[in-house]
Amino acid sequence: MDANARVTAVLGPTNTGKTHYAIERMLGHRTGVIGLPLRLLAREVYDRIVALRGPSVVALVTGEERIVPDRAAYWVCTVEAMPLDLGADFVAVDEIQLCADPDRGHVFTDRLLRARGWHETLFLGAESMRQAIANLVPGVQFLKRERFSTLSYSGSKKISRMPARSAIVGFSVENVYAIAELIRRTKGGCAVVMGALSPRTRNAQVDLYQNGDVDYLVATDAIGMGLNLDIKHIAFSATAKFDGRRMRALFPQELAQIAGRAGRHTEDGTFGVTGEARPFDEETVEAIENHRFPPVRKLHWRNHDLEFGSAERLLASLERHTQNDWLTRARDADDVVSLKALSAMPEVRDRLTGPKRVQLLWDVCRIPDFRSVSEAEHAALLARIFDFLVGRGLGGGRVPSDWLAKAIARIDKPGGDIDTISKRLAYIRTWTYVAQRKNWVEDESHWRGETRAVEDRLSDALHAALTQRFVDRRTSVLLRRLKQKETLVAEVNDKGEVTVEGEFVGRLEGFRFQQDASGSPDEAKTLRQAAYQALKPEFSLRADRFYNAPDTEMDFTEQGGLMWGNSAVGKLVKGAEALKPGVEAFVDEEAGPEVAEKVRRRLQHFIDRKVAAQYEPLLAMARDETLQGLARGFAYRLAEGLGVISREAIAAEVKELDQDARGALRKHGVRFGQYTVFLPALLKPAPTRLRLVLWSLWNGLSEFPESPPPGLVTIPNIAEVPKTHYTLSGYHPAGARAIRIDMLERLADILRQKDSRAGFEATPDMLSITGMTLEQFNDLMGGLGYKGEKGERVKVKAVAVAPVAPVVDPEAVVNPIPEEVSILAPAPEEALVAEAAAEAAPEMEVFYTFTWAPKPRFQRPERGPRPERAPRKEGDAPRGDAPRGDRPPREKREGDRGPRPEGERRGPKPEGGKPQGERGDRGDRKGGGKFDRNRERDNKPKSFEARPPRPEKPIDPDNPFAALLALKGKV
Repeated sequence: MDANARVTAVLGPTNTGKTHYAIERMLGHRTGVIGLPLRLLAREVYDRIVALRGPSVVALVTGEERIVPDRAAYWVCTVEAMPLDLGADFVAVDEIQLCADPDRGHVFTDRLLRARGWHETLFLGAESMRQAIANLVPGVQFLKRERFSTLSYSGSKKISRMPARSAIVGFSVENVYAIAELIRRTKGGCAVVMGALSPRTRNAQVDLYQNGDVDYLVATDAIGMGLNLDIKHIAFSATAKFDGRRMRALFPQELAQIAGRAGRHTEDGTFGVTGEARPFDEETVEAIENHRFPPVRKLHWRNHDLEFGSAERLLASLERHTQNDWLTRARDADDVVSLKALSAMPEVRDRLTGPKRVQLLWDVCRIPDFRSVSEAEHAALLARIFDFLVGRGLGGGRVPSDWLAKAIARIDKPGGDIDTISKRLAYIRTWTYVAQRKNWVEDESHWRGETRAVEDRLSDALHAALTQRFVDRRTSVLLRRLKQKETLVAEVNDKGEVTVEGEFVGRLEGFRFQQDASGSPDEAKTLRQAAYQALKPEFSLRADRFYNAPDTEMDFTEQGGLMWGNSAVGKLVKGAEALKPGVEAFVDEEAGPEVAEKVRRRLQHFIDRKVAAQYEPLLAMARDETLQGLARGFAYRLAEGLGVISREAIAAEVKELDQDARGALRKHGVRFGQYTVFLPALLKPAPTRLRLVLWSLWNGLSEFPESPPPGLVTIPNIAEVPKTHYTLSGYHPAGARAIRIDMLERLADILRQKDSRAGFEATPDMLSITGMTLEQFNDLMGGLGYKGEKGERVKVKAVAVAPVAPVVDPEAVVNPIPEEVSILAPAPEEALVAEAAAEAAPEMEVFYTFTWAPKPRFQRPERGPRPERAPRKEGDAPRGDAPRGDRPPREKREGDRGPRPEGERRGPKPEGGKPQGERGDRGDRKGGGKFDRNRERDNKPKSFEARPPRPEKPIDPDNPFAALLALKGKV
């Protein structure tokens, strides 16, 4: 080294241009070496110098990468990989304050003491190293550089309120990933930078941030080492980290190193905390803002003069102490720990036959534990590599190519999640390091290229995985466009998908825009505004198309929704009348009032025409001016019931109708059934489905009952479902099932012809109408008021009629019976036994005999319980719904009222009393007393009349028995 060589310490905080100054000084010399603390930073500086001088004169040497051209003049290295025997004109070491680092400090201290350039040496670092350098480096000159911009503390901020161009710092992979995921959800995405990333992945992530695709960066403390990025704010998510042995709080100078990345060149920056990190105290804030920290008192040191006579002598030289007050022996690093572990293995000790093998063992132990596995597992791998390198000769072995190929093949798999790819990248770094060592592999250039290619593939896969997980491409593109103040281009395709700048942002369903829920909440408003730029003309075009669409493209749901194809465009609301519902259109406010009114009018036209078509008989009856008096009032009641009313509910009104009124109503299709008064045309599936919706709207139900599937004669009778719902659906509950109203009336017509007092059996016609088995029919009849008695009898088989034997030509018959068989022979014994058994066990069949025996009415949920009656006292008259017991109705009635329906027979029921009607009004009722059968029997002559004589009524001309009734009493 030239005696006049200059040694300079360039000290100052971050953003002072120290690294840039060193590069300029190195390029001013013929040759130079610069050592940097990180592989990532080394790659960045290498790219900068290559851009200035070309790749043919610039070398890059790191633990896992070695690019050395033949005419290399400038060497960019990590501090550990710096070649000290080159004799370069210029030597520089960056971040020299790392001499105080417990893990790597001994390497930086060694370069401080021993690395020198022939003409110039630079040490770049913090001002806190001034006194230590002055005492350890004779003749050093100091150059202080001031920060280009101001750094100030901004307190605590939530991640959701983090300003753009911010970097959030975490100190664990899990913390970094959690923060990145949160930013993706709230801000659209972020880039991720960690020291464990390969340079290729790190550069790709930095490009995402630098070119504005994302406005946020989540990183470890790796960004504190010289990475120059466009950062305005640094936020610490924690103020403590695990240093490999324990959790400890960060020193103020470490916080300042990271916080100093905020503010680029002359642009000011801020720093603060976020998440669960506690705000900094005033003393720490003042130290960081003013760049004033306690001076470094001790530098970590390890002896560089190693002895390789034996493993013991090597360890002893590594553990040697120093007498310098500024130096302290460094704790055992990973290479020393590995050396101790391997030298204790018998198979390794037996091969340490000379200094060269001991030195080879030391080189093997210096392979970093990139995989971060256990010490034992890492030591086992190093022992295997050492065994390969020793070989049969004196250090003349190589790592076998086939073994290395298999190890690399297991790693060369770019698929998987982030953690899997990161682990494979860590594994390939081990083999990249091995391939970079001279004479360790058979074909060095091949394996260096192979490991580099695998690392590149894994790096690209990791970058893609990080981007896919932590970057919302859509939001990042839109943010960049907005930042550039460009007009966003939005489009709507035929499927209603809305895109802005080619990115999907939502879907147009009918006349409402459904924004994509995966978008970030902070940018939702911007996305929505951009989408409506394209939707304004689309709303008008779609409204015109909807207004001219036929009714066949529209429909209503069973809950009152209005559909246009598969899109909901409105809903039904309660109108002035049950048959005149209103509509509410689903139209976004941004579409404008004209579009909303056009959609509403079209929906109203649709439902009005639907009601008019389905309920034409009911509407025609309401318009018939010939209906007067009771008939018109009854028509109004039918309109209220939407064409179907339980006869029990209107028994009094039915009783008051004369034959002329009934005839006028029948002309409109009204049928007075025994159980229901209805219009048969309105029992079809379409009117029934609409009736349930209209009735539910009119009565203000929150959930509408659904109509049964079409074609079913019976459906289950669920006690929790009100009877009204069954009636509106066109069914009458009876027993465990409910039967369709029209089928029930057909069944009632058959039952009228039966003797319900003496009893009758179910006929095939009855079972055919209901579609039930005999047991199911018995339950149905029980629900209708009949009692079924089960019986069993011998099944009567149909008598087979012997066919008439055809005339046969006797000459054409040839031996009809074999000669050996006698027709007079007795039957075999087995045949006789079978015949006797058949006669002894005839086939039986089950039958039911039905008689009229009405049961107490079923109490449905909507009705309150009847008041309890007082206990019966001795001498009281017998009680019951009918004074004469459970008698079946007369088989024939005047008109079409059938066998005395319960509602017509009893009449209106007074409050708190038993049913009143023709059957319950006989006898002495003075003072509200009970009917006394004994007194009736004593005072009146015996009569077989079922009830008092009824007043004569005019004969209904439409009654098919009108002619017979006219002859009554004349014959």
